[in-house]
Amino acid sequence: MTRRGKKYLLQPLILVIAGLSLAGCISPQADSITGRYTAPIGGSPVISNETPYSAALRCMAGYTGQRPLKIAVGQIADYTGKSESDNSGRKITQGAALMAMSALSKAGVQLVERFDTSVAEMELKYANNKLIGADAAGGQPGGPDYRQIIAGSIPGSDYYLVGGITELNFNIRSEGASADGGETATNGVKGQTGGNMYVMNVGLDLRLVDTKTLQVVDVISYQKQIIGRQVSVGVFDFLGANFFDASVGESALEPIQLAVRSVIERAVLEMTARLYHTSGSCSATTDPLADGSDRAPPAYHANNPITARNEDHTNDASRQDPYRYYGSSDPAGDGLRGSE
Repeated sequence: MTRRGKKYLLQPLILVIAGLSLAGCISPQADSITGRYTAPIGGSPVISNETPYSAALRCMAGYTGQRPLKIAVGQIADYTGKSESDNSGRKITQGAALMAMSALSKAGVQLVERFDTSVAEMELKYANNKLIGADAAGGQPGGPDYRQIIAGSIPGSDYYLVGGITELNFNIRSEGASADGGETATNGVKGQTGGNMYVMNVGLDLRLVDTKTLQVVDVISYQKQIIGRQVSVGVFDFLGANFFDASVGESALEPIQLAVRSVIERAVLEMTARLYHTSGSCSATTDPLADGSDRAPPAYHANNPITARNEDHTNDASRQDPYRYYGSSDPAGDGLRGSE
């Protein structure tokens, strides 16, 4: 057989072998035992959804249990207005309220449901129409055989938490570098390498409201930066009559939704510490992701929570000088931001 004939015979043979190897992973008939056509890949275990602030929140449970306050969580909406370019959905999680509930639960705070009361309202409607039978605990001998509606059976909340995700800023700053090199000969080895880094951020605004008076007793605004990177390396070369072009790369982006959870847990931690008069405990006034100068311990005045909140914010170094991390090399160094 000629060399050209071998070439045309080898190509379809490779395709057939590749097809058979793939067919070994998928069967047209479901397995009689597992009921599956193929075994799914991946074996990562289910783990706790933690942030750097989760441990401090659990530490707060030792204080919140001594002073039972009932807190409800309302709507914490996505106000960024950012959607995916292919209209596949929103860029930011729509479950911020659920994250806040989890954070309050970690801190041992007593929660009352106000976010989704549809099931309770339906149960109340059925009970009002005497359609639900009396349960074993509430049934009285000789009493009605349907559930009774008892006034005052639902506990009220002392405070409720509302707010929203208000910022999602892309590419606050990016840096990149690339290089190409190789032999000058036409068939010489050539290579290229490059890397990029970019930063974005998310912002959150929460407020704690007294349920009875509707007085806003605390407001917190936090933001967190998110970093991403890309690295690639490639080589191109001729080997006689053939050539090869090989490249490898790696990219990573800090999870955006985990950043949202971290911001919420940080805000809930500080808000809970001030509400329960435990400022300075459980690392409530210091950020484990920042240096020691990022948060100045607030002087809490227990006799006046509203004044204390305002003084806490005044004494906070990050609020006194929000641009202190910008150096003299910043293009706006002579303007609003000042120079160091």
